[in-house]
Order: sequence, then C-alpha cells, then structure tokens
Amino acid sequence: MNRLADATSPYLLQHADNPVDWWPWCAEAFAEAKRRDVPVIISVGYAACHWCHVMAHESFENEQVGALMNDDFVSIKVDREERPDVDAVYMTATQAMTGQGGWPMTVFATPDGTPFFCGTYFPRPNFVRLLQSVATAWRDQRDAVITQGAAVVEAIGGAQAVGGPTAPLDAALLDAAADQLGGEYDEVNGGFGGAPKFPPHMNLLFLLRHHQRTGSARSLEVARHTCEAMARGGIYDQLAGGFARYSVDAHWTVPHFEKMLYDNALLLRTYTQLWRLTGDPLAARVAAETAAFMIDDLGTPEGGLASALDADTEGVEGLTYSWTPEQLVEALGEDDGRFAADLFAVTEEGSFEHGTSVLRLARDVDDAAPDVAARWERIRARLREVRDTRPQPARDDKVVASWNGLAVTALVEHTALTGDPVTAAAAVRIGEVLADRHIVDGRLRRVSRAGVVGEPAGVLEDHGCVAEAFCALHQLTGEGRWLTLAGRLLDVALERFAAPGGGFYDTADDAERLVTRPADPTDNATPSGRSAIVAALVAYAALTGETRYREAAEAALSTVAPIVGRHARFTGYAATVGEALLSGPYEIAVVTEEPTGDPLVAAAHRHAPPGAVIVAGRPGQAGVPLLADRPMVDGQPTAYACRGFVCERPVTTVEDLVGQLGRR
Repeated sequence: MNRLADATSPYLLQHADNPVDWWPWCAEAFAEAKRRDVPVIISVGYAACHWCHVMAHESFENEQVGALMNDDFVSIKVDREERPDVDAVYMTATQAMTGQGGWPMTVFATPDGTPFFCGTYFPRPNFVRLLQSVATAWRDQRDAVITQGAAVVEAIGGAQAVGGPTAPLDAALLDAAADQLGGEYDEVNGGFGGAPKFPPHMNLLFLLRHHQRTGSARSLEVARHTCEAMARGGIYDQLAGGFARYSVDAHWTVPHFEKMLYDNALLLRTYTQLWRLTGDPLAARVAAETAAFMIDDLGTPEGGLASALDADTEGVEGLTYSWTPEQLVEALGEDDGRFAADLFAVTEEGSFEHGTSVLRLARDVDDAAPDVAARWERIRARLREVRDTRPQPARDDKVVASWNGLAVTALVEHTALTGDPVTAAAAVRIGEVLADRHIVDGRLRRVSRAGVVGEPAGVLEDHGCVAEAFCALHQLTGEGRWLTLAGRLLDVALERFAAPGGGFYDTADDAERLVTRPADPTDNATPSGRSAIVAALVAYAALTGETRYREAAEAALSTVAPIVGRHARFTGYAATVGEALLSGPYEIAVVTEEPTGDPLVAAAHRHAPPGAVIVAGRPGQAGVPLLADRPMVDGQPTAYACRGFVCERPVTTVEDLVGQLGRR
C-alpha cells in the first residue's frame, strides 16, 4: 500500500508508485514501526534534487529493494522543503555521524524517531547490503543500536542548543566580518571557496551595506566582481535569466542546473542593490531579467511562486540548456551562429558533457554599440525560441511561505527603483496568496499547492520572511493591513518561538515534538529563522515606532554576534540586519498627494542608508504610522527623515533630503 498519492508535495508524489510501502511523516508511521518492532527508514529529499532522482531510479523503483524495505522496516518519505524542522534535526544527526550532509538523506531510526545510522546517497548494491546489515543488527544487537542512537541524540541536542555567549553586534564585529570575507575571497573567480561554488547572496548583501556605511572599497569590489563573474558564467541563464543552484567548478562555468526560488529572490535583491549603489548596467539588466524569470517561469495560477525547476530533463542533467556550435548554426544561420559561439564561449571541445557547452557571456554586451546590442538581443530571442521546443525540466509547483516572502521583499525593492508595475503587481499577488491561503486560524502554514494549503506548520523562517515581506508591501502600497498582518506574525513568533536569553527556536512551543527542538542560528542556503525574524522585527519597529520589537531584535542578534565574528560566511543575513541597526535604521516618510513619480520619493529610495524603511502618501494616511501628524510644508511634498526615532527637520527639496541621508 502506498500512502503518498494524496500528498501536496510534488516530491512525495514522485514516489507514489514505488514498490516501497511509503508512509508520509506522521505519528501513525512510528506507531506502526512500534507495533511491528522494526526500525524506521527516514528518506529526505526534494523534487529538484538530481541525486534524489538517481537513488529513486536505482533503489526505490526496484522490486527487490522495495521488498527488503517493506519486510524489515517502516519507510517514511519526507520533503525537506515542506518539513524543514524534520530535515534540520536529522541533517544535524547525519553531519554528526558522517562529517557531511546532503540530499538524498537516508536515516535509520528506532520506532521513537531516534537516529542510529545516517548517510546520504547509496548506490543500489551498497544500499541493499546496508538494509540487510541494519535489519540483522536490529534483531541481534538491539542494545548496541539503541545505545548508539542515544549518543547521537545527545550530540545533536548540544549542537542545536540555545543560550551561550552573547555580545552586541557592533561596528567592530561587522568590520571584522567584512575583513574576514575579504580574506576568504577568490580573487580570480569571485565568490568564496572552491568547487562546488554557491552564489553567496547574503554575504554580498552584507558587503554592499557595509560599503555604504563605511565607504569600504574592498567590500564593494568583492561584491561587484562576484556579481559580474556569476552573471557572465554558466550559472546564470544567458537566455531566460535566473540563476542555477550552484556551480560544480570554482569559476561559475558549469551549473547544477536546478533553479531555486530562494536563490533567485536573494540574488534579485543583491543585483538591485549593486545597481542602486553603482549604476552598473550589467547589474540593472540581471536584476530585471531575474525578476522576469521569477514571475514568468515560477508564477503559479493562484498568484504565488513555485519552488524550483528541476536539475534534470527526462533524467538527463543539462539536456535543455547545453549547445554545440553546430546547433547554434542550425538555429541562427552561419554568420549569427559563429557570432553566438564566440559571444557565448561555445566550442568544439565543449565546456560540459559530450562536446556540448553551457552558455557563458564571453563578451561585454552591456556597454556595446547599439548595433551589437541589438544583434545580441535578436540572437538571444531566437535561441530561446529554439530552446523552448526542447524537452523542459519539471517544476516543483508548491508554494513555500518563506521563499515567497523573500521574493516579495526582493520584488518590492526592485519596484522602488524602477517603478515597474509588473513587479509591483506580482509582489502584491504573492502577498495576497500568503495572507489569504497560508494564514489559517491566525497561524502560518508553510506550504500550499494548487491553491490548497498543506498541513505543515510554519517554522520561524516562515514567520520572519513573510513578516518582512508584509512590511515591504506596507511600504509599497501604503496600506495598513500589511503592517497589521506583519505585527500578528511577529507576536506569534515572540510568544511561541522565543527562547531564554533572547534567542529563538525554529519550531513553535506547540508544534510536533521531534527528538530535539531545532534552533540553528546560522545562515545557509536561506536566512536562518533567527536572522529572518530579526530582519522583520527591525523593519516593523521602524515602521511603527514600537520599541519592544527593536529590543527583541537586538537581543536575538546578540546571540548570533559571537558567530559573526568567527564564521562570517555563515552569518550573512544576520550581518546584513546588523548593518541596518547600526545605520539606525532610518525611517523616511514623504508626505505627498501623488507618491508615484514624486522626486522626493525617488531620491529616498536611491539614497536611503542600509535597511531604511520608506513610506509615502497623503498627510495622516490611515494605517501608516510614519505619516501620522506630519503635514506638508507650505503645501509642498515634504520628506521627514528620522534615525532611531530621532528626526531631522522636514525638507521639501531633493538636495536637502540627500544631504540629510548622507550625514551618518
């Protein structure tokens, strides 16, 4: 019997026809294991994961393997994107036991969920031997198995503990973090570390804010060079926009082809801010194309954004995206084909597999002559048409609350500089999906699919990212309902997720109890729950003037500060929020009858210090605290700039406003 057919997760649905008698994560599965007196297999992955597909084809679709799993185990399939709390607990156990982690994650546990053996991908012969060995050990060496499990739980409980040293996240620590990143920076290729190389979006956001506060040329250069290298590399889709998950090499050439919403949302923010600070035309183009990719390729009929595009097409990685010189000529003709091969570094030897190449931008087109730029655009459009006729990667169309929250914030920031009505409308649509479908009986749910909300409760990351998104929508629209919704989510977080000493747990106090209660303070692929909630608390406090939210943010950030000083690469979002607090953050209110096109509003967005909140609207506009009791001066649009609740004099000219924002 397979119980996955009604799942909301596309990943679980991929396994609905396996010969394995899968259970979803539920209490009944563990009760069944206890009744049968057998161990549990917890298999964790996600829909766009290449090696998850490989293990599925090799093992989970195999009748022999299915029989072994069904005879001696209760098997549970978990979507890590749907249940990040379950994933966090067992990933910590896997890392503790093996020294590394990843997906697919394969965990053997007792019927109470205690892990006693962990690993990742196993080829089928190895997995068969492992199944046989674990079943034998469970029958013949039960005491040793249970003892090992208890030791693992003790180890992961310590790894996820709250409390510990605290310190203010002050200028000295942030400067030290920027210096540390500068020291670990790849001077040749950009980014940090070697292969595989991931886009360091949160670190880049921090460095851009650090540059703005301090004037550090080094911080700006690390961010600028890394952004340019990624945008020119194969990790960026040169035809349709959007970034792949990571590069398998150190120089951004060959990507792991899955495209994740969270990466693109955070990179949209990064390129938008780089463009804002430098006017770089490449950054402007990449930001616009990334926003378009998110809306066009990840948009769902209900108005949200899907989670990911798969790494594989028909089981082959890169099938949709790779090219040969001959294919370019066939698509474009002889002259344009040779031009495109030179432009996109497509060679006879190839940069990928079987003589194919991933498109890279080998020439400068953003400052090219108009005729060259026009030719490039025409060639890109034609190649996109041809590529669209190829088989396409599958799409994981579930809507994840936190990732959609990240997307809203990014789209609002981009809209603030461009005034683009398309990105503005998309941000509002996504916000409405989060507000109308994901908040159920006052509590946030993590996922929905096809308009149906899932059962998994929102974790701390969801509350932080969605509350920050609602704060962004309040600034975009001037509507009080978004601020009210943000406050409700933050109140739930403070009541249900707070830990002693100012920290936060990743799960609520009334959530399902796991073998440990996760509380990871580090930023990894996405902001940690703690960093995300701090960002929302800071924005909400600035927008409302309610200092208790700022105090909660400062207390939570102090629990991360010691890690910022030691491991800057894993605290990028925390440091980004730290820069906002250090700058004030500024609260900028522009009182005007017509915010759209008002030069004061445009100047505020262009010159705002790190983390500033900006609202614009009529005097005393309902639901907007920053506009209360702030009249226009002499009937003219008027800007009020405040820092840490202390205000400058109201001004009516762009020059005066820019001057105030430059005095930090």
